[in-house]
Amino acid sequence: MSEVAQRSRVLDLALACHPGPTVAVSVFSVAMAAGAGAPAATTALVGAAILTGQLSVGWSNDWIDAGRDAAVGRTDKPVGTGRLAVSTVRTAALGAAAACVVLSLALGWRAGLVHLATVASAWAYNARLKSTVWSWAPYAFSFGFLPLAIALALPGAPVAAWWAMAAGALLGIGAHGANVIPDLQDDHATGVRGLPHRVGGTVTSIGTALALVAATVLVVLAPPGPPRAAAAAALVVALGLTIAATVLALGGGRHRLPFVFAIAVAAVDVVLLVLSDWVA
Repeated sequence: MSEVAQRSRVLDLALACHPGPTVAVSVFSVAMAAGAGAPAATTALVGAAILTGQLSVGWSNDWIDAGRDAAVGRTDKPVGTGRLAVSTVRTAALGAAAACVVLSLALGWRAGLVHLATVASAWAYNARLKSTVWSWAPYAFSFGFLPLAIALALPGAPVAAWWAMAAGALLGIGAHGANVIPDLQDDHATGVRGLPHRVGGTVTSIGTALALVAATVLVVLAPPGPPRAAAAAALVVALGLTIAATVLALGGGRHRLPFVFAIAVAAVDVVLLVLSDWVA
C-alpha cells in the first residue's frame, strides 16, 4: 500500500469513528476526573479508557450500518461509499473494544465494570435497540452511568451524586434526539424505527429541548447551597443554545447543527459539574 493510500485509510478511519462525539465525550470525562482531584495518572487512564470505548462504539456503528448507509447514499460515511472496507472497520471496532476492556479494568473492578456496561449499552443501540421504541434507553443509561464510572475510578472509589447521574441521563436523551432528527427520512427508508421515528420530528425536537434544559437546570439547582452567578449565566447560555438547536431542528433539513448545539450544552453542563461537588 502506498503512503498516500495509507494516509487516506487512516483519515477515513478517523471519520468513521464519529470524531465529534468521540472527542467530546473523552474530553468531558478527562475534565470531570481532573476537576474531581484525580491524580494525573488516573486522569490519563480515564481518558484512554473512555476514548477506546467511544472509538469502538463509533466504528461498530459504521460497521453495522454499512449496508443502510450505502443504500441511502451517505457520502459522509467512508464505509457506505466503499472508500473503507467493512472488514477494516469491524477489526478496528473489535480491537478498540478489547483495549477498552483492559484499560477500564485497570481503573479498578468497580469503575471498570460500570464503564464497560455503558459501552455495552451503546453497542446494543447500534446492534438492535436503535430500531425499537427503546432507542433512547441506551443513551440515557450510558450517559447517566458515565459519571459513576469516573467517580469510582477516583481514590477511595466514591460515587457520583444522584443529580450528576440524572443530568447525564437527560443529556443522553437530548443527544439521541438531536442526533437522529437529520436522519429521520433515511432511517425510515432503511427500516429503522426508533422512538423519534414513531413520534415524529416535531415531538422529538421539543422533547430534545426539554431534556437538555432539564439537565442544565438540575446541574444548576441540585448542588447544595445557593446557585452561583456563574451557574446562572451558564444556564442562560444553555437555554440560548437549546432554543437555537430547536429552531433549526423544527426548520427541517439534514444539517448537524442541532447535534453540535447539544454537545455545546453538554460542555456547559460539564463545566458546571467541574465547578460543583458532583462526587458524593
